[in-house]
Amino acid sequence: MASGKREPFDNAFVEWVDSRLPIFTLMVKEYRAFPTPKNFNYFWNFGAIAMVMLVLMIVTGIVLAMHYTPHATMAFNSVERIMRDVNWGWMLRYMHMNGASFFFIAVYIHIFRGMYYGSYKKPRELLWIFGVLIFLLMMATAFMGYTLPWSQMGGWAATVITNLFSAIPLVGEKLVALLWGGFSVDNPTLNRFFSLHYLLPFVILGVVVLHVWALHVTGSNNPLGIEPNGPQDTVPFHPYYTAKDTFGLSVFLILYVVVTFWFPNVFAHPDHFVQYDSMVTPPHIVPEWYFLPYYAILRSITFDIGIPFTDIVFINAKFGGVIAMFGAVIVLFFLPWFDSHPVRSARFRPWYKIALLALALDFILLGYVGMETADAVKFGIPLVYVGQICTLYYFAFFVAIVPWLSKNEKALPLPKSINDAVLAAKGA
Repeated sequence: MASGKREPFDNAFVEWVDSRLPIFTLMVKEYRAFPTPKNFNYFWNFGAIAMVMLVLMIVTGIVLAMHYTPHATMAFNSVERIMRDVNWGWMLRYMHMNGASFFFIAVYIHIFRGMYYGSYKKPRELLWIFGVLIFLLMMATAFMGYTLPWSQMGGWAATVITNLFSAIPLVGEKLVALLWGGFSVDNPTLNRFFSLHYLLPFVILGVVVLHVWALHVTGSNNPLGIEPNGPQDTVPFHPYYTAKDTFGLSVFLILYVVVTFWFPNVFAHPDHFVQYDSMVTPPHIVPEWYFLPYYAILRSITFDIGIPFTDIVFINAKFGGVIAMFGAVIVLFFLPWFDSHPVRSARFRPWYKIALLALALDFILLGYVGMETADAVKFGIPLVYVGQICTLYYFAFFVAIVPWLSKNEKALPLPKSINDAVLAAKGA
């Protein structure tokens, strides 16, 4: 039984398929005629860019997995073989390795855009939640991929991070043993991480489908943060935004290609090219750059939480750091409820804009602190104190500043419609 009217296609094969499975009608509806606000800026490119990077990571990862050996005694050498003996193996590895960094760049900009323009607010709460879930899955996938070359940095990063779970009361030790597959980081650990690293990108792809589905149900937000009010406020997605996305994607990929071919190791630590030795600890264990702010948050909790002036401790420093590190991501899930201000876009909320830009600088500073050693001192100031202040602001932004501004900030006047604002901008 037909589910509704559809326009026939001129191509006989396409029409034959679509009359039986209307996939082409769906594509036309969702990616050609789909109405989108006419005032998108280039920040809206990064969703499509992230999608392309995800597909690129999956494709290169599948090919690399054909030549990789997930065994503690052979993993490092198999990566070297990929680099030296496999046809175009060096390019595939560099594409995959640097692709992770560029994937995170696109996603971080995408998240910042959502926060700046209020894309997490009603009715897009579920859209935002799916996005944060994708980010969390990305972090897990990237961490396990970081360990697969079985280098000094990757192997010891696996040791340090998995040991953090031992701080969880009651189940911590059992959880660590489950992750390790034994009594230490060894071959079973590598097998677990390889298996999950191969599987999780497909889970991410499934959540991305839900993310895009939710987007097409609620419609896109826009820089003004006001809903379209009629066809005069929108344009079809194709050709207007397919062309704009193609231009933005081209610029992004040019930068990606430049790094991949001319500066392929710019994001890599030297210890990442030395085989893992459980008897030799690197002097400074650092994660990849996109984890550095969360690593700084983890290290900033240097104190126990309990009853002052007694020996009673509720949360020790190690467990507190673990809670803070994971909490820094989990708090993003609740942003739609922390921010109840009726105006979405930071363009019309000057104090929120200042607080959000301060958060961006705070996040960058946390990354710098995470890059340095735990006992580093700059300009006579121990960086651990800087990390603690930045961590305090990070959480205060979500649980204190944003709720307070939601109730007390007076917004600037909003334009009457997207169309009026576009015409006014062109006239100016």
